[in-house]
Amino acid sequence: MTKNKSAVIIGAGVGGIATSIFLAKAGYKVSVYEKNNMPGGRCGRIVREGHRFDLGATIFLMPNIYKEVFAKLGFKIEECFETVQLETLYTLYFSDGTRLAFSSNLNKMQEQLEKLEKGSFNKMLFYLAGGYKKYRLAITRLIGRNFFHLFEFVTPANMLLLLKLKTFVRHKRYAARFFRHPHLQKAFTFQNIYVGQNPERVPALFSMIPAAEMTEGSFSAKGGMGIVVDKLLAGAEALGVKFFYGNAVEKIETVNKSAIGIVLKEGKLIEADIVVANADLPYVYRELLPGFKLSQKLEKKKYSCSAIVFHWGIKKVYPQIGHHSVFISEKYKENLQLVFDKKTLSDEPSFYIHAPVRSDKTAAPEGEDTLTVIVPSGHLDEKYEQDWNMLKSNARKSIIERLVKIGMADIEENIKFEICYLPATWQNMFNLTRGATFGSLGHNIMQMGYFRPHNRHSKYKNLYFTGGSTHPGNGIPLVLYSALLTSERILKESRNVLI
Repeated sequence: MTKNKSAVIIGAGVGGIATSIFLAKAGYKVSVYEKNNMPGGRCGRIVREGHRFDLGATIFLMPNIYKEVFAKLGFKIEECFETVQLETLYTLYFSDGTRLAFSSNLNKMQEQLEKLEKGSFNKMLFYLAGGYKKYRLAITRLIGRNFFHLFEFVTPANMLLLLKLKTFVRHKRYAARFFRHPHLQKAFTFQNIYVGQNPERVPALFSMIPAAEMTEGSFSAKGGMGIVVDKLLAGAEALGVKFFYGNAVEKIETVNKSAIGIVLKEGKLIEADIVVANADLPYVYRELLPGFKLSQKLEKKKYSCSAIVFHWGIKKVYPQIGHHSVFISEKYKENLQLVFDKKTLSDEPSFYIHAPVRSDKTAAPEGEDTLTVIVPSGHLDEKYEQDWNMLKSNARKSIIERLVKIGMADIEENIKFEICYLPATWQNMFNLTRGATFGSLGHNIMQMGYFRPHNRHSKYKNLYFTGGSTHPGNGIPLVLYSALLTSERILKESRNVLI
């Protein structure tokens, strides 16, 4: 145990709160400073007029990671959340009227797939088996461990592993080996958007995402994804962790090769033995630390896309859509090119709708609906002309038109209120560089493993990082892993036992 040592954490997101628990359990006196007036970051919630919206993450995926990390935090996950496994993970709506419901019921999947392409069901089984094997290998040898120096990552065994994981093959090309029908190729690759990546270009390693969700299942938690934050927060406070909201950090104070604490906007210095930044990593290097060399290096990296998000309080329930619905644009490829290459948005974008009332009646007043519409978009980039008000208006118009076509004819007149987040909202509210909603830094082979920004500063040896832009990556499950790995590193380098 580490007694009489202190740690200060910048940001009360999932990574920051989970890290605070690990450190508090090891004996650290922990304080967490959060710029906003509520915890959770992009895993927070909005409540208005009885309607509850998940702020960012909406899908409870990779439950085995939650179980593993929560167990190490000292929680039994079955006692933390009241969850419902969804038989239909989501329904895909194609522009030609085709619908494909991703179901845990394999008989239903077989019936749907065989109508589209004869023999595709058995190919799906091989695709999912291969993807899940990649997932388990990646978790064990790439994602779920620290890399302390280059030659822990660059080894003959790991080079062979990267080949096995298909990191040098594009996911789209890999999926085409299994499916000829373009609907199926899209259906088994679009999930890469979950981490803000282009499904046309990411490595085939990311076939692990649809494989993991089909193998382990997709769940809905009563109370929404914010319940994850609630549980972590309660656990941290029970261990004596102190949270200070509405306290923005001005800079990380450094002396020689050490970080001695943080300076708040008001000018107050908070000293600590360990500093952990849960804020967006490129933002930390650019705004909170001295020097520009490392910040400029980060600016040259690949960033994930952003999103325009509409939260709608609805006067009635629409049975035409389920818990999760994905609407694929007729201009699918063109839309992706506009989002990722031109940093803008098609007039007919693809989009996703979250309707939590389908499995949790507490998400809206009785007889009413709560809908969140997420439209992947380009991130902020001064090199491009970006009229976000126009793009928002065009996206909204296209969404309404698609919903009218599936029978929701009076949807617009039944919107009680609308809350809209644009890329600038994400940047201003959460200090996300370029408003890149999904964790700012993207994933490619040169931004994974050892090549992803490290979870400890190279100069300031007591300054650590946790969150989506450090190792291992974006998404709530990987952010939980980030907290675990960063905490393990802190304790190892403080000559404590591992978690």
